[in-house]
Amino acid sequence: MIRYLHSSHLIGVALLSLVLAYPAAAKNEDTYDQDSILKDATDFFGNTTEGLAKLIEKAFKEQGRPNGYIKGEEASGAMAVGLRYGDGILTLKSGGGRKVYWTGPSLGFDFGGNASKVFILVYHLPSVDKIFQRYPGVDGSFYYVGGAGLNYQQRGSIILAPIRLGVGLRTGASVGYMHYTPEKTWNPF
Repeated sequence: MIRYLHSSHLIGVALLSLVLAYPAAAKNEDTYDQDSILKDATDFFGNTTEGLAKLIEKAFKEQGRPNGYIKGEEASGAMAVGLRYGDGILTLKSGGGRKVYWTGPSLGFDFGGNASKVFILVYHLPSVDKIFQRYPGVDGSFYYVGGAGLNYQQRGSIILAPIRLGVGLRTGASVGYMHYTPEKTWNPF
């Protein structure tokens, strides 16, 4: 037996599917896709490398789509105890952005120094001002003239994924935190 649906049932099914699809579409509008991030990072770093593409692919696989990013520069050095200083511009997909600064101490088996351009993927940041706090993290580096790296810093649901391409002579692993501030400071704590 063939049954026909009444037009009001069809309208109801169509409305229900739209309501269920809206949160996913709205979420994607407030986040960056992988191709956009790879293009912005490539433009920022000035070249395309297979290593950069793999780091971005890894971050997307592990964390999903970011809702913002920071383009910046930093310098760091360590002899078991390390310091890192940086600054950049935070941009959110939903709009808004501003200059941010970061400093942080570290402790570990880490020796040497490096200067890096940094592209930080930002996840679950509800507003620009929520970036200003301390984010614990673990870092491993190996720079011999040039190198690339990715690590994660997390505070609550906010996750930062710095991708660093830099030069220097540095090797090791350390634990520490990054303190993001609205103004420049030399105090790493």
